[in-house]
Amino acid sequence: MLGSPTPPTAWGGYRWLTPGDVNAFFGLMLDNLTGLFLVVILLSGFGFPTDFAISALIPGTALGVFIGDLAFVYFAFRLAKKKQSSDVTAMPLGLDTPSVFGISLLILGPSFVQGVDTLGLSPEAAARRTWHIGIWCIVMSGLLKLAMAPATNWVRRVIPRAGLLGSLAAIALALISFFPLTEILAQSLPGFLALSIVLTTLIARIPLPKNIPGTLGALIVAGLVYYLMCGLGIEGYHFPTISEIEWLPTAWMEATTGSWLGAFADALPYLPIALPFAIATVVGGIDCTESAAAAGDDYHTPTVVGVEAVATLLAGLCGGVIQTTPYIGHPAYKAMGGRAGYTLGTALVIGSAGLLGYFTFLNDVIPKPAVLPILVFIGLEITAQSFSATPKRHYAAVAIACLPALASLVFNFCDRILSDPALGRAGLSLADLSPPFQEAFGVITMLASGFILTSLLWAWGLAAAIDRRLRVAGGVYLACGLFTLVGLMHSPLQGNRLFVPFGPDSWGELVLGGEYQERVFEFAAGYAVVGVLFLIWDRFVDTTTIAGDHE
Repeated sequence: MLGSPTPPTAWGGYRWLTPGDVNAFFGLMLDNLTGLFLVVILLSGFGFPTDFAISALIPGTALGVFIGDLAFVYFAFRLAKKKQSSDVTAMPLGLDTPSVFGISLLILGPSFVQGVDTLGLSPEAAARRTWHIGIWCIVMSGLLKLAMAPATNWVRRVIPRAGLLGSLAAIALALISFFPLTEILAQSLPGFLALSIVLTTLIARIPLPKNIPGTLGALIVAGLVYYLMCGLGIEGYHFPTISEIEWLPTAWMEATTGSWLGAFADALPYLPIALPFAIATVVGGIDCTESAAAAGDDYHTPTVVGVEAVATLLAGLCGGVIQTTPYIGHPAYKAMGGRAGYTLGTALVIGSAGLLGYFTFLNDVIPKPAVLPILVFIGLEITAQSFSATPKRHYAAVAIACLPALASLVFNFCDRILSDPALGRAGLSLADLSPPFQEAFGVITMLASGFILTSLLWAWGLAAAIDRRLRVAGGVYLACGLFTLVGLMHSPLQGNRLFVPFGPDSWGELVLGGEYQERVFEFAAGYAVVGVLFLIWDRFVDTTTIAGDHE
């Protein structure tokens, strides 16, 4: 008797496409689409040309998602064959949301402003210079992740989760969750609707009728309300102007010629900001792999991190500016019934949107208040994960990691005010403000500079002290002092530039100016004294107990 034909959604016994993939697809796809939207939105706030961003930066960035998700689809098929199982769920991959904010707000935006205001470049030339800086940052991030992939478990042993996840919590609260609120509440009626639907379905886990995905439901309901407000002529609501679509954009292909290779000197000051994001995604990849294993899908950790590294590297070589990373939500996608179809669908939609050019249309017609609440959810989820995956005794270490990020948030708004053209027309600058404000702003500037590395090291030092490992804490603070002396942390210079504390006049701007030396040296000395104190203190500490052991 002839057997029944193999269903089109099965391969070798593996049912790679199920109804659950529909729910999972909308969650993962809209998450990535929102990330692409946000890159354009955040850069436009700095005056970055939108057309250039969509034609040069977006295609390569989308290509990274395409490559990474296709690779994870392949490994899902391979694992299903190895397990002889039909319920394997592919690892989800997408744009790293902390990097979307961090790279856009701390690297791409400031470097564009520096190109226009300091170097006197035209907006087009400044945008191209910024693009090349972004490419260098993403390429170096990919290489770092590739080098770290074989040693993923060692990294996890050396740096406590409070340090690695604490810096993520800092970004999640101060940047990911906060900044979208300004866009969401600019049109508050659809914004509140979308936000409530997303948080209720994804955090409270109360499903919509007919099990409609929360992200899709928020998009439909808030989108309809938004366009209804446009139709009623409510102030602040306008039907979008549909831009001319550049089908098959080619500007990004310039990156494949290596035109960006000469921009390394421009990119160097920004690498201390970019590389901690890469390290965080390596640890996140480890956590995601363990989470998937707990749900029944035992992937090889170095392979998972290697895939995200290669996807990031290839994205950079093709002009991308945001790294890719595995997403923490694998168990949730598995619970939805997702297999490999949702990851394949995300790869095809995100990749084709960037490479074929119809991302321009999506960017125009999808109301931002309807999709940005997804980022608020992501920020809250990352923050909750940072605490839940950290020992309770280290909660304070996670919390202290948020303080430098808050300084970055304050600095961002103050800097926008101080650089507003209205103040320039009035002949006012920071030097005209009160001395106490200038003093406070100077401290905030240094605390905000390199805040990701600062957050990581502060949390690491406090976690080590909580565990009565004062020798380790002392080493961490001595490292902080050395990093401060070269601007990896607490740089007072515009653009968070690196420097050397001393040097001949021929080195020019590489040498720290005399007006900054006293404060930088005092910061470094403070770290050094604390480091030495802890090394001495360690000789008198009882290490047989750890604070919080009773909890």
